[in-house]
Amino acid sequence: MTRDSGYIHFIRENAPFLATGALLSFLSSFGQTYFISIFGGEIREQYGLSNGDWGLIYMIGTGASAAIMVFAGGLADRFRVRQLGITVILLLGLSCVLMALNPIAALLPLVVFFLRFFGQGMTTQVATVAMARWFVATRGRALAVAAMGYMLAEATLPLLMVWMKSRVDWHFIWLGCALFCLAMAPVLFRLLRLERTPQSVSSSEQSTGLYGKHWTRMDALRHPMFWAMAPAVMSFSGFGTAFWFHQVHFAEIKGWSHLALVAVFPLGTATIFLSTIIYGWAVDRVGAVRLLPFYLIPYIIAFILHWYAPSLGWTALALILMGAAGGGQATLLNACWAEFFGTQHLGSIKAAATALMVLGSALGPGISGWLIDNGVGFEVQMLGYSACFAIAALLLLYPVALMRRSARAT
Repeated sequence: MTRDSGYIHFIRENAPFLATGALLSFLSSFGQTYFISIFGGEIREQYGLSNGDWGLIYMIGTGASAAIMVFAGGLADRFRVRQLGITVILLLGLSCVLMALNPIAALLPLVVFFLRFFGQGMTTQVATVAMARWFVATRGRALAVAAMGYMLAEATLPLLMVWMKSRVDWHFIWLGCALFCLAMAPVLFRLLRLERTPQSVSSSEQSTGLYGKHWTRMDALRHPMFWAMAPAVMSFSGFGTAFWFHQVHFAEIKGWSHLALVAVFPLGTATIFLSTIIYGWAVDRVGAVRLLPFYLIPYIIAFILHWYAPSLGWTALALILMGAAGGGQATLLNACWAEFFGTQHLGSIKAAATALMVLGSALGPGISGWLIDNGVGFEVQMLGYSACFAIAALLLLYPVALMRRSARAT
């Protein structure tokens, strides 16, 4: 069976469960930075905010969601996806209503908190934990297929939203997002009428992690292996988020229109689509751990190109490289948490990792906005981000070495 036909057969055999992951990934976009930042100009104008003010508000709301994720993310170990997933997307819809109707700037941190917590945080958490727990031998492919929902949203929503903003008041767009979340709740219920159960409810079939043990969250947090991966988690989300968050400003300093910039975003999304499929297959064939140290290399080059970019074509190339790394981020890290620490307490461990990711995405826009207001150009910041990715990639060699040592000992 060829790789392509294997993927098709896999999708057909597991369509309802994979569609659940893809749908949740798609809906998470309403709380993702790339989506919220589309309305950054309108938000700053309505509430009279500078880049630094808006970045600080975003950092506060996102940081609070990161703190809550440490505790709430463990709910994925206690509740079925049908219960938790539907609840989360309904609350995400309510968060969209709050964004549409919020009258004052003072409530913006709370609005951002709800969008980020229920969107980027919990919706993503439910999707990835479900895929990692439901599938073992085909975990890489399951995570890859689920991530395609997010990719579809990233490929279509920016252009669609920018186009809609020119014809409809942006507040109505957020109300439309809320209605979409409401409409998807019964779809999710239908998909999971026969929820996959072998690993979601039976602890006897959970897979073990490093040293053949079921790691608890405290075990993971006490081990340096978890913290060696933390810079990759935080820098990818933090500095990637900073780029998407300040996309309007980036277009302005480069002398391009916002619409022209978002028009090249699908190139990166197309690359993410391809790289996610490839990484998903490679994780199942080669193993996530062996690939881990290499996936950040395209990000290192991409941000150097963003700094240089004398024309939109160079940024388009950088976006393609970002997409190449994004496929690894969507599959490798989520697979590695399961391989390193097992699946019995995966929800709690993944919650701590998600909290780091959300914290990184809080710090990125806040710090970059503060630097912009204090005269450090956004283009120059790109070089610093690239250096951080290089350091994070080197630190990933440590958990890889541990896994190899453990494999030799068994």
